[in-house]
Amino acid sequence: MGGGILARAVVQAYRQALANASKNGVAQETIQNTLRRASKVMTEQEARQILGVTEETPWEEIMRKYNTLFENNAKNGNFYLQSKVHRAKECLENQAKDQDGYPN
Repeated sequence: MGGGILARAVVQAYRQALANASKNGVAQETIQNTLRRASKVMTEQEARQILGVTEETPWEEIMRKYNTLFENNAKNGNFYLQSKVHRAKECLENQAKDQDGYPN
């Protein structure tokens, strides 16, 4: 919950800074590109797709899939995919915390 609020606050502050900068002559295209990049937050659906789980999947199975995918990408040296897997787990953890406490 706290991470989502913080992320939204950062994006909102950044948007305001960009709006102020646009008044000072910063190119509009640069502002739009930056806003698109800043607002990309992983959705629960994307996280479930990355880990290959459904809403009914128990937390233990989610962690098994996470560990398998994380370790496989660590062995192959694919930091990008490893990072995506980790962000997916974090997203689902945050969802579980928001809904019914810490995932068990």
